[in-house]
Amino acid sequence: MTKRSPFRYFKTSPEIIRLAVLMYVRFPLSLLNVEYLLHERGVDVSHETIRFWWNRFGPLFAAEIRRKRASRMRCYSNWQWHTDEVFVKINGVQHYLWRAVDHEGEVLESYVTKRRDRTAALKFLKKAMKRYGQPEVVVTDKLCSYGAAMKVIGNATRQETGRWKNNRAENSHLPFRRRERAMHRFRRMRSLQKFISVHASVLNHFNQDRSLSKRDHFKHNQTAALAEWRGLGAA
Repeated sequence: MTKRSPFRYFKTSPEIIRLAVLMYVRFPLSLLNVEYLLHERGVDVSHETIRFWWNRFGPLFAAEIRRKRASRMRCYSNWQWHTDEVFVKINGVQHYLWRAVDHEGEVLESYVTKRRDRTAALKFLKKAMKRYGQPEVVVTDKLCSYGAAMKVIGNATRQETGRWKNNRAENSHLPFRRRERAMHRFRRMRSLQKFISVHASVLNHFNQDRSLSKRDHFKHNQTAALAEWRGLGAA
């Protein structure tokens, strides 16, 4: 059975839609910024059209990226997770964004909650483990909610805490913080959950650790990632 193209009802070419979504999600740009940049390239669209494209195709592209990467990431023999939570305000009310990254800096899971207790930590860990399986080690901070949730799951012996051990998770918050400032924060919990899920997938897709690679190797990986992006959603 032939896969139906998600672009079949759109007059705009898929290349322009993918470019608009990429610019908005990957870089700290507003919808108006993306509109201006596309206008310079001869593409006349409004920022509301870009908003519609992002809401329609962003989750679709992210799901396709995750589907291609999830099976490969399960093969690690010494998989180590780093988990941490970020304070996020939504309409002036403080919420918590739980995030898990692995030892290579891949963002595994992001989950927004109103509280920072054992129930929230348990939901977050179960959601991540359902998708990626059990890690060998889970590095956390000294929040008691992690220990209580790990006891319920039955892998309390895999938890590690310590000073500077969780720097991998702390540093992974920086791209989100830059994006949050560009968007002037979020207004709804649902919008934050949707955006951070897509943002994490796109960040993983183009994250090549430039400081650890030679220029030729880095350029080759970037070209391959961009070529794979241009094929997302293809029939």
